[in-house]
Amino acid sequence: MKELIFEVTQEVDGGYVAECLTEPIVTQGDDWAAMRAAVDEAVRGYFFDALASAPSRIRLHLVRDESFAFA
Repeated sequence: MKELIFEVTQEVDGGYVAECLTEPIVTQGDDWAAMRAAVDEAVRGYFFDALASAPSRIRLHLVRDESFAFA
């Protein structure tokens, strides 16, 4: 596996939630640095017994949902 892609959303409280698009991996962090560390830890935990199939790269895709009034 070459790459895992995580869809990252920012929560109302300011924290982040990261969900992998191809594997059942979901994690969160209070800020961007904590979320990145949590993703790294979650991926290492998921592939702990299959390091040969672990990804060589992790991509974080930040999704921003914004709405505004149109006048």
